[in-house]
Amino acid sequence: MGLLVAVIYLIFISLGLPDSLLGSGWPVMHSAFGLLGFSVSSAYWMLFCFAVPYGLGAGAIDASVNHYVANNYSGSVMNFLHCFYGVGAVISPMIMAQALCLARWNEGYRWTAFVQMGILAVCVISLPLWKSNKNHAEESAEESSGIREALKVPGVITTLIAFFAYCAGEATCFLWTASYFAGTKQGLSDELIASFGSLIFGGLMLGRLISGFVSNRLGDRALIRIGITVELAGIALVLLPVPHYAVAAVGFVITGIGMGPVYPAIQHMAPANFGKRHSAAVIGLQMASAYVGSTFMPMLFGNLQQWLGIAIMPFYLLIFAGLNIGLLEVTYKILRGKQA
Repeated sequence: MGLLVAVIYLIFISLGLPDSLLGSGWPVMHSAFGLLGFSVSSAYWMLFCFAVPYGLGAGAIDASVNHYVANNYSGSVMNFLHCFYGVGAVISPMIMAQALCLARWNEGYRWTAFVQMGILAVCVISLPLWKSNKNHAEESAEESSGIREALKVPGVITTLIAFFAYCAGEATCFLWTASYFAGTKQGLSDELIASFGSLIFGGLMLGRLISGFVSNRLGDRALIRIGITVELAGIALVLLPVPHYAVAAVGFVITGIGMGPVYPAIQHMAPANFGKRHSAAVIGLQMASAYVGSTFMPMLFGNLQQWLGIAIMPFYLLIFAGLNIGLLEVTYKILRGKQA
C-alpha cells in the first residue's frame, strides 16, 4: 500500500510539471512565433490545438486520482498529494531555464514530455498494485451515481460554487502576483518582479505540508476554516499601505499558506458529505468548477484592472475568499439539516 501511495505522489508531480512551464517560457516563446505537442509547435494556433488533449488528459487524471484518494486514504495523504503537485510546478521552470540556456524553449517542453513518459512507465509497471483493489473499485463503480443525480444532492451546488470561488482566487494569484508588484511597487528590477510569481506556489506547498501533519487531528472542516482565516490575514497584509515590497511579499506567502489546505480538504470530504455513491460524480463536478474558475476569473480580473488599476487585486481576492467560506458554511448547515 505504501508503494502505491508513492506512485500516486509521482502522478501528482507529473500533473504539476507542465503547469508553470508556459509562464516561465512565454517571454521567449511569444517572440519565436509569428507536452510533446507544444515542443513541435511553430505557430501560436498550434499551442491551442495541443492544449485540448493536454487538458482532457490532465483533467481526467486529476479527477480520478482525487476520487481514489478521497475514498481510500486519510486527509493527511490528500494534503501531501497536493503538496507534491507543487513540487512538479517548481521543478518545471528549472527545466525550462536549462532549455533556454542550452537550446530553446521547445526543448523545455520536449524534456518535460520525456520525464512524463518515464512517470507513465512507472504507472504501467505499478498496475498490479492498483488491481489489488479491483474488487473494491468494481463495487464502487456499480454503486456510483451520475452527474444529474449528484447535482440533486443537497449541498452539492453550494460546494461547487465555493470551489469555483476558491480556484478563481488561486489562479488569479498564480497569474497576476508578479504584475501586482510591477504596478504597485517602485524601483524593482525585472528579475525580482519575476521571482514574486513563485510566492503563492511556495505558500501553497508549505500550507499543504503543514496540513498533512495535522489534518487527521483537526479534520477537513476545521482545516478549511483555519486556512481561509490565514488567507484573509495574508490579504490584509497585502492591503497595508506600506511602500516597501517586503510586507506585500510576506502577505502573498501567508495567503498561499492559508489557501493550501482548502482544495485538498474540499475534495477529501466529498465522500463523507455526500456519500461514496455520489463521490465520483461530485469530485468530477468539483474539478469542472475548478477549471471554470481558473480559466475565466483571472481573465475577468485582467479586464477590470485595465479600468481600475492593478491595486484592486487584494479586494478581488477578498470577494472570492468570502464567497468560498460563506458558501461552505451554508453547505455545512444544509448537511446538518439533512442529517437531522
